[in-house]
Amino acid sequence: MRLIREGCTVFAGVRRAEDGERLVVETPGGDEGGRGRLQWIILDVTNAAHIAAAAETVQQGAGEAGLAGLVNNAGIAVGGPLEYVSSDLLRRQLEVNVIGLHAVTSAMLPLIRRAKGRVVHVGSISGRIASPFIGPYTASKHAVEGLTDCLRLELAPDGIHVAVVEPGQVRTPIWDKGLAGFAGISGRLPPEGMARYGGRLRVFRWLLERAPRHAVSPERVAEVVTHALFSSEPRTRYVVGGDARLRLWLSRLLPDRAMDAVVLGTLGRIERRVT
Repeated sequence: MRLIREGCTVFAGVRRAEDGERLVVETPGGDEGGRGRLQWIILDVTNAAHIAAAAETVQQGAGEAGLAGLVNNAGIAVGGPLEYVSSDLLRRQLEVNVIGLHAVTSAMLPLIRRAKGRVVHVGSISGRIASPFIGPYTASKHAVEGLTDCLRLELAPDGIHVAVVEPGQVRTPIWDKGLAGFAGISGRLPPEGMARYGGRLRVFRWLLERAPRHAVSPERVAEVVTHALFSSEPRTRYVVGGDARLRLWLSRLLPDRAMDAVVLGTLGRIERRVT
């Protein structure tokens, strides 16, 4: 919506047709304006056929002008103690957040190169600072940081800028999905796993329930993405949210052991409070 208000024509990836139609109606100008400024595309970033079809659709829509920008925003979050995360779950996490991001970028690069456009990856502060029980997600976002840096260096000679946005907590349905998946985490753990991690997993749930209260709005992230796409002086990294900035500041101030002590001490105090 922010990009359309800025005058852009947007190709939006969705996984369900009803979500695409809802976006059209919500676009500024209503249904008529939406169909002129927004074209939705069925796009599962783990599906090669979807990606090829999306590239063809954008090619037809963008024409010789090419593509001014690509925003890689698709993502999922797999949680739980790493000891009990299956290879299939870890693979699914990386397929969406890393492999899918790379595949879409590669498919769109000829169009981006034509326009000397830009690429923006939506990462996370978890790509720079680790937290317990979201190891697969953290690993995927660390990978996004590395891909962003390498791609920025490789595409700079072509005049293509690549940036990563690193939000902390954002008010989106991911928190509801996280709570819904919490039961699944507990169900995957054997009795000894629950004995070992059960108390801290209750803390994890407690934090999930309260996270939206302190989260920034999606509009704030959209504002930052817009800057990365169109500013004459774009940054390489954008940290979004007070929680993200605090965590980054602490990680720079404290050595690893001290940072670990802060995190574990905080979790311990919450565990005593909620149990």
